[in-house]
Amino acid sequence: MDRFSEYRIMWILVFFDLPTETKKDKKEYMLFRKRLQRDGFTMFQFSIYVRHCASMENAEVHIKRVKSFLPEYGKVGIMCITDKQFGNIDLFYGKKPLPPNAPGQQLELF
Repeated sequence: MDRFSEYRIMWILVFFDLPTETKKDKKEYMLFRKRLQRDGFTMFQFSIYVRHCASMENAEVHIKRVKSFLPEYGKVGIMCITDKQFGNIDLFYGKKPLPPNAPGQQLELF
């Protein structure tokens, strides 16, 4: 099997709807976003962050990490899709089509 197959490479999507009514809520929201960014996630839309992973095994490590810092309140969804599926996303800015984000440069150590 090809090591970098578009069916083996994974994308993790983390989408969330967190409360921001109180100062404490806002602090939790900011902390959650900061932790996602620290773990290599980038903003896809305001409440959707994505991370490119070389394999499902690698994705599971990051999913476990996200679960370890879930906020006390709010809704968080975590979904894994293949690179092939991610490449089939139709993105638009208004009615103008946009190309999907290319994966970031990833260093793999053996």
